[in-house]
Amino acid sequence: MLGKTAGGLFWMFRSLERAENTARLIEAGFRIALTRSTDTEAEWKSVIVTSAEQSAYEAKHDRYDAPCVISYLLNDPENPSSVYSSIKSARDNARLVRTALTSEVWVAVNETWMLLSAILKNPVEEVDLPDVLGTIRRQSALVRGALHGTMLRNDIYDFCRIGTFIERIDNTARIIDVKYYSLLPAPSFVGSRMDNVQWETILRSVSAHRSFRWVSEGEFSAPAIANFLIMDRRMPRSLSFCMAEIISNLSYLETEYNCRMPCHDLAESMRARIKDKDIDAIFDEGLHEFLGSVIRDNATLGFQIEQDYRFNK
Repeated sequence: MLGKTAGGLFWMFRSLERAENTARLIEAGFRIALTRSTDTEAEWKSVIVTSAEQSAYEAKHDRYDAPCVISYLLNDPENPSSVYSSIKSARDNARLVRTALTSEVWVAVNETWMLLSAILKNPVEEVDLPDVLGTIRRQSALVRGALHGTMLRNDIYDFCRIGTFIERIDNTARIIDVKYYSLLPAPSFVGSRMDNVQWETILRSVSAHRSFRWVSEGEFSAPAIANFLIMDRRMPRSLSFCMAEIISNLSYLETEYNCRMPCHDLAESMRARIKDKDIDAIFDEGLHEFLGSVIRDNATLGFQIEQDYRFNK
């Protein structure tokens, strides 16, 4: 496969995953802001910090409120990580690799672009926000379903899935990291109903609320939630699950091309760092430090994959 085609597939699905993750992050911020009677600005700021857009946001806006943050993350064409920009990027990459996709995948991506670009051409009112975010999630699921249901399990499929899980690791790590430190307004809230509502919101932001209740046996605490989102291989947005999928797809590429690249060793090293720890050891090390290293290692891995498979060639 040409490196340019591999790169188009990789970034097409990174962009789709980013659009969905951004929508989920906005929803989490919106829900948590509704549970707070004061200092909603701090929550909306944490949403921007989580998305790694603080400097760019502050260059355009002088306050953190719902209309400004929602518009910046949903509609702003100058924000390369906005939902609008991410969906446009996904569609542009899909056009680049059109001959590598089944008609069902192409139609799903193209329809997603046409629908969401129409919805997002104007500012979204807060009263309409839940419906708009739900549409973004459903369209992402539609494309993912077309991929799973119609594509051969070959190198094309592998690059699509690697892009998805590289992006998903970054998102899950950022949500745990920023929310853990900025969530509660005061220590007196720990263990309170407010505490539980806000942690439930974090779980909802990664589609993990119900599944956590199935496996948690009533232990509704920060360490239990962090353990679930980091270590639990059954949870499809956990760090451990995503790393296992990346390694699986990289292994298929190794077999397909009969060549082991440096990115394979990087991925194995990254998985070992997660797999060989328990949650107590992570908290002893420092959750923020651990997650920061995961985010950096994941970015390095993504860059190494681009280099090894010559995405720019």
